[in-house]
Amino acid sequence: MLRSSARQRMPAWAVITVLCLAGTVVALLQTMVVPLLPDFQQLLGVSAEDVSWLVTATLLTSAVATPIVGRLADMFGKRLMMVVCILLMVAGSVVAALGGSFAAVVAGRALQGFSSALIPVGISIMRDELPREKVGSAIAVMSATLGIGGALGLPLGGWLFEKAGWEVIFWLSAATGVLLLAGVLAVVAESEVKAGGRFDYLGAFLLSVALTALLLAISKGGSWGWGSEPVLLLFVLTLVVLAVWFPYSLKVSQPLVDLRTSGRRPVLLTNAASVLVGFALFANMLLSAQQLQLPAGTGYGFGLSPIAAGVAMIPSGLAMVLFSPVSGAMINRFGGKATLLAGSAVMAAGYVARVFFSDSMAAVILGATVVSVGSAVAYAAMPSLIMANVPITETASANGLNALLRAIGTSTSSAVVAVVLSSVTAAHAGVQLPSLEAFQDVFWIAALASLAACALVWFIPRPEPVPAEAVPARLPAVTPAGESAETVVHGCVLTGEENPLPHAVTTVLKTTGEPVDWSRADAEGRFSLALPGPGEYLVVATADGWVPRSRIVEFPGEGHEERIHLRHRLSLTGWVLRDGESLPGALVALTAASGEFVASTRTDRSGHYELQLPPPGRYVLTAVEAETFHTYSRKVITTAEPAVVNLDLVGTALPRD
Repeated sequence: MLRSSARQRMPAWAVITVLCLAGTVVALLQTMVVPLLPDFQQLLGVSAEDVSWLVTATLLTSAVATPIVGRLADMFGKRLMMVVCILLMVAGSVVAALGGSFAAVVAGRALQGFSSALIPVGISIMRDELPREKVGSAIAVMSATLGIGGALGLPLGGWLFEKAGWEVIFWLSAATGVLLLAGVLAVVAESEVKAGGRFDYLGAFLLSVALTALLLAISKGGSWGWGSEPVLLLFVLTLVVLAVWFPYSLKVSQPLVDLRTSGRRPVLLTNAASVLVGFALFANMLLSAQQLQLPAGTGYGFGLSPIAAGVAMIPSGLAMVLFSPVSGAMINRFGGKATLLAGSAVMAAGYVARVFFSDSMAAVILGATVVSVGSAVAYAAMPSLIMANVPITETASANGLNALLRAIGTSTSSAVVAVVLSSVTAAHAGVQLPSLEAFQDVFWIAALASLAACALVWFIPRPEPVPAEAVPARLPAVTPAGESAETVVHGCVLTGEENPLPHAVTTVLKTTGEPVDWSRADAEGRFSLALPGPGEYLVVATADGWVPRSRIVEFPGEGHEERIHLRHRLSLTGWVLRDGESLPGALVALTAASGEFVASTRTDRSGHYELQLPPPGRYVLTAVEAETFHTYSRKVITTAEPAVVNLDLVGTALPRD
């Protein structure tokens, strides 16, 4: 059904401000407790191993919640899921502040992890609610808030602890969450782009188990031992569960993560690059803070306190915000691919420079700032690339998956940095400390990760330009993006016999040739498409093994469900003849050039045969006369187009041995 509603939109600046505040809050929550971990050991009476759960609990919850919340946001409403996440974040902050015990603080930190889903959901809201020309710059600003929030979190947490105690950190988080909730309710409208459908509970459970096992192994590998039995068992559990989850997600009607869409080349390469960019970003934060805090007597440390080191990192966070307009302009002018490529290249150059220039505090801060600028540009480009290559009704879940992969990159970075810094050490005042070579080794690793991201991005295909006037315009009755709510049309793709066509792809274009949206049907042939409004559109449907179909469709304002029929299979057809006479009942067999059997059939009374068109490739087509058993074979090459191949046994048939 197509639902259309005109809504009063809030000013774009107000929506951007509230959503960017959400990104800042997320970054603050992730970093404010980090400088206090040593103090929590005495305050809560736990060991250094136990206190690390204050970070691990948030990491695990955010990893599990992000893809699940993203999918629920696409199904039931993005603002609704933002509200739910903020309420859970506030509840966690209150529990941690009032609990007074280690278990309560860990539980509160776990609930705070739901806030991580605010960023991908907020980015998808920007796509739905803002004018098209402002989306790129808005995403860039929101991505940059991760930097300023992370940079401010370290000194702010330490300062609040010294002035008012550790509980005030969680009370501040709760108060900020309440203000954020009020802002979302007042400014952010609920998007009309809702896919509906059924939630994949089993897929969510399997993915949650796999992610928990993987991130727990990565985060605890250093303290438990990478070769220890618990860590190895966690890695094995991850592989086993993923081996079940992948085929299940390909088979289920409406999976939590659409692997077919995620496997498309632009999405797959962007997500792979996101892991590497996340790795390089977090290495910058970890290395810079640690180097600034090492004793000055080492010759490469500067003896700063944790708070002072956090203050020294503020310029790198501010640089991300200052360069966000540049990132947005680059996305609008050159596209997401060029922007991500440029950002990754700047990160690589910054790390190479840090290998050779780290002999002064100014050099460390400048090097960290250069890497942060590249991170800001790269982080702004990734959501744009993802949303440009997935259906509109899947933007939140697709961004959630991308955010999850970035988190895996940051977690891996933390583990690698810990291993290298603890392995390559030098003695100072009787204490083993990370050596300068350890920092340089990680700089090189991060530079290689950035260059590997560049290599992946290079192979992302460029989008084809849209012609100004592709066909004579019969314009749909729509208004410019951001001025009215998008509407969602539902339908199904069927065969001529009314059977559903699973995983059929439906694409909608304006009658001027401008792309609108596309969707992959579920296992029952159902699809959802987001349209700018009612009107006439060009609809193209296709499925593996079927002749595609296209037509102009009038989508009315409401009460309409589109049924698309693909009536003709792609086939390999022809006649089996002898001396121009048809041979009824002849056997026709198709085998692959490598020897595998593909299909067989018999000719009808007119000597005609029909086989389902196999995948493009080289094959051997063989005919066997029914009465004499004379045979004839010929090589054929199939493409994605129907093929007609006649087999004439005249002069070529050989008697049966």
